[in-house]
Amino acid sequence: MFQKKLIMALQRKQYSMVFPKVNKYIILFFAVALLVAGARAYQLFQYIFKENVKKEYVLFIHEGDTYDQVLKTLTDNEVLYDLKAFKWVSKKKKYPAAVKPGRYLLKKGMNTNQVVNMLRAGEQDPVNVVFNNIRFKEQFAGAISKYLQADSLSLLALFSPETARKYGFLPENFSAMFIPNTYQFYWTTSATEFADRMKTEYDRFWNEARKTKAQQLGLTPPEVATLASIVQEETNKNDEKPIVAGVYLNRLKKGIPLQADPTVKFAMGDFAIQRVLNSHLETESPYNTYRYAGLPPGPISFAEISSIDAVLNYQKHNYLYFCAREDFSGYHNFARTLSEHNRNAEKYRSALNKLKIWK
Repeated sequence: MFQKKLIMALQRKQYSMVFPKVNKYIILFFAVALLVAGARAYQLFQYIFKENVKKEYVLFIHEGDTYDQVLKTLTDNEVLYDLKAFKWVSKKKKYPAAVKPGRYLLKKGMNTNQVVNMLRAGEQDPVNVVFNNIRFKEQFAGAISKYLQADSLSLLALFSPETARKYGFLPENFSAMFIPNTYQFYWTTSATEFADRMKTEYDRFWNEARKTKAQQLGLTPPEVATLASIVQEETNKNDEKPIVAGVYLNRLKKGIPLQADPTVKFAMGDFAIQRVLNSHLETESPYNTYRYAGLPPGPISFAEISSIDAVLNYQKHNYLYFCAREDFSGYHNFARTLSEHNRNAEKYRSALNKLKIWK
């Protein structure tokens, strides 16, 4: 019995000597595993939340662009600190299969998670579309295409008779729907979407107050825009526009041809003409207000808000004529009678001759 107990005691002692060593290895293994896991977790945390955008950059993604093309753009332009982080987060969020076209503003200091979330959701940064000082539809299409993915040809195609009628206009006065201003659009806006928005803005602009003033003048909104476009070409002085508008409204009421030089320039397709000659006045065109009384068929430029409001709020006076001042200040001399106007015109002609401006 004693021998048996002794053997059992020795075995227990042997096991107690082995187990401490085993426990140390297990503890060491788990410690290393925790360190590795912690390091990886920290790395992944950095991938997701560490600042990754070096500089402010506008990223354009076109319709049909692939994930690889997005990567190439970001790489070629050195936008990111860590492209590997972007790839890892993109993969986890399944962005390679969800590339959306658009104009995206990547701001300096954004982290990878913010960038991928924005691109995956298609959260575009809107662009300010600004247009003014536009005369011809070709010029208009070119100006708008600088801001939008829609090209100039698709924008120019809007000015078809069918499209004009769709929005309730005639082909000749369709440009009145596009009121120069600053508008926010997404870069991916199509030509049709652009026109739809412009019609909405047109309807908002022509509120009841403006419509009432137009009716009191006996004009429709497109006719107001037509007259405003002439006023706009005559003077760029906003304080003078209501006076010029009053001259033309006086002539319309009396049935006197407008005899507006800008309409002749438009008819000839040449606004660079500095001196309108008698030969120019013979140009055959419904836009030539020397040959045809009343308003021309449509605007001769894209009438701006200041010009439209100058017509609606014209200055009441008895002037029937005006002529550019001989000091070339951009302002005009106004006259009630033809004899007075002829004297003013002679002063201006003499100033042109002195500068040897013949055409």
